[in-house]
Amino acid sequence: MPFPLGFWDISLWLAINAIVLLVTSELVSPYYGNANIYVNVKRLRNAAIVVSILFLATVAVRIANIILAP
Repeated sequence: MPFPLGFWDISLWLAINAIVLLVTSELVSPYYGNANIYVNVKRLRNAAIVVSILFLATVAVRIANIILAP
């Protein structure tokens, strides 16, 4: 049985998660300390950067596949 998700699906999922995490980390930053938000913003931003790097890696693999395909 083949894996039901393709490379395109995983890349899209990573892109959406990266955007959500980056937006969340930026929106939470001004309110950190003013409200009852117990989120480690540094960890959230680091997670967003890691997911963004993974997304860029999938894009690089797709570009390499297009260039190197016969």
